[in-house]
Amino acid sequence: MRRALWIVATLTLAALAASFWWDWRSVERPPLAPPPAGLPARIELAAGDGHRGVRDGARDVARFDDPFGIAIAPDGTVFIAEGAASNRIRRLHPDGRVDTFAGSLEGFADGTRGDARFHTPSGLAIDAAGTLYVADTGNHAIRAITTDGTVTTLAGSGEAGFADGPARQARFHAPTDVAVDAAGRVYVADGFNDRIRVIEHGRVHTLAGEGRPGFEDGAGATARFDTPSGIAVDAAGVVWIADTGNHAVRAITADGTTTTLALYGDDPEAAPVTPVSIAIDAQQRLYVGELSRGRVLQFEPDGRAHVLSGHDMAQRLARPTGLAFDRFDRLWVADAAAHRVHRIVQVRPDRAKQNLDNAVVGPAPDAAPPDTRGRWPLAPQEGWHEVVGTLGEVRGNFRGESRSHLHAGFDVRGDVGSEVLAIADAKVAIPLAAAAFGDQAEHLTIDALNYTHIRVGRTPRGDALDPRFQLVTGDDGRTARVRIPRGTHIRAGDAVGTINAQAHVHLVVGPPGYQRNAVELGFRNFTDTVAPRIDDLALLDAHDAAMSEREDGRVRVPRDGGGVQIVVEAWDQVDGNLPRRRLGLHTLGWQLLDANGVPMPGFETPRFTIDFDRMPPHREAVRVAYAADSGITVHGASRTRFRYAVNNTVRDGRLEYALWDPATLAAGDYVLRAVVRDASGNSATRDLPLRLD
Repeated sequence: MRRALWIVATLTLAALAASFWWDWRSVERPPLAPPPAGLPARIELAAGDGHRGVRDGARDVARFDDPFGIAIAPDGTVFIAEGAASNRIRRLHPDGRVDTFAGSLEGFADGTRGDARFHTPSGLAIDAAGTLYVADTGNHAIRAITTDGTVTTLAGSGEAGFADGPARQARFHAPTDVAVDAAGRVYVADGFNDRIRVIEHGRVHTLAGEGRPGFEDGAGATARFDTPSGIAVDAAGVVWIADTGNHAVRAITADGTTTTLALYGDDPEAAPVTPVSIAIDAQQRLYVGELSRGRVLQFEPDGRAHVLSGHDMAQRLARPTGLAFDRFDRLWVADAAAHRVHRIVQVRPDRAKQNLDNAVVGPAPDAAPPDTRGRWPLAPQEGWHEVVGTLGEVRGNFRGESRSHLHAGFDVRGDVGSEVLAIADAKVAIPLAAAAFGDQAEHLTIDALNYTHIRVGRTPRGDALDPRFQLVTGDDGRTARVRIPRGTHIRAGDAVGTINAQAHVHLVVGPPGYQRNAVELGFRNFTDTVAPRIDDLALLDAHDAAMSEREDGRVRVPRDGGGVQIVVEAWDQVDGNLPRRRLGLHTLGWQLLDANGVPMPGFETPRFTIDFDRMPPHREAVRVAYAADSGITVHGASRTRFRYAVNNTVRDGRLEYALWDPATLAAGDYVLRAVVRDASGNSATRDLPLRLD
């Protein structure tokens, strides 16, 4: 009995020690030395299960809703600002527990902990005394939270506008981020005022920015910004800005002069695109998170640029809106669209591949889609509309490249000028929600939904649909763009724009890199009982040459020919569409049978190699999924050819070239069967007799 108790006690102590070691290793252990710039990075999951929600508890079961901003106290406590339906400041303790520090319902009220109210809090900063500063975007105010959870309003009247002066009388417009320097001055990225503001000695003044969106360096108010969203201050007092609309990193020196960081480096992709967050490490290196490509970039003090994370799916964050360093100089990331908090740790190159394979990033694969109740983005929302494009279709570009990219959305045909209607209740989540003004790809992002090919917030004549949409006048006096602030409520059925000359709405579900097939939203009265059609099944060698057909109708396949490409030309239709309307397939694969039609070992079920349940994030995916001569191959042609290379793999975040190698099979007769399915489960097959010799 005593031996049994001794064993239990020993195992218990060992478990406690292992748990302590894990938490100490993952949260508290300092690095031995600062990592050099340009090393590969490992993304570690710190908290969040990838589902949206507000759930306290252990790090692996906690849930966040739009975790936008992040700040870290000297004791290692991590604070996260949440917008969306949460409107809270959450807290991640060094032991991995997550709880709520302040806030509850949406509103504007000072108070202690849950009695306080925020409206879409965004950026966070913390001073030496532990006071937490909050850019309370929807309340157009800057709030302060003491270490005991008492919330007060530091600056801002609560009304959108612009006014310097006494702190409580000052006005901001959708401030997105804050920073604090060693002297206690609080800097504000005042997004929709296109200014950088400073709070000190109970007053607010403007450090830089003219007040209209633009891109100009210069002193004080002569400088121009475009929706500055991220802000940080370095040890020398230089203020760094993630200038979102200008796709630039800006700096404001001590004398108030704004300059633009000149970038260089070996990676042409390292220039920032829609930078939204910014942080500085102890070596004065800058780190920038991007809205549109989910990357974190690293810039050395001299401007040399590196892509720290985001080269591929294993490293791609969804929306890194908050960056902060802890006392051990480790980078923490609030990934708003994935509902997770991460750490990024640079590693030795020989360990990079292993770390990529083990990364847990993005929203949970089974996360609930937006609650659309089956609505369409056009009136009548409960009716039927023609579908003219689906996720994963091959698309060309204006340079004549037929396999330029994959189609990321779900296209619904509509008359030019028709109102586009929101399909779900949501909040605007990003600072630059309306983009590409006047372009055929003009679009609006509302939380997890994106509406493209629309005049955002405008009638066909160019008038604002309602006051939520701000028309910005350019230097020529004409409307130059449209804005809608982060935190703006949009209700299902609200008009969000009108269809432009593209004559359809391109609906995207999910952030870039994690788009989902919109068919899963279950549009009302959408039916598909039409089986896909396979026009051709062909075999090509490794050099794209077609394999010859024998007199008996079998295709001759040399067993030592260096590999085989299996190309299936197929397309789909749905009920009610025009007969000429060809759509892409959802799932494709192949199966090998013997001469009698019996599946060969390993092929008892088809190998489904291509699946468009999710959008592949890799740029080269279009050339892996589709063979040559796919797309619109002749300028002006009305028909797209979908020629799928099913020997390759494009599914579940995997991308792989893989020629079929028949060398291990015995010579003789076989049958190769192509199997294709649409999103509704309708399927088709086509057989091709083979002779292996």
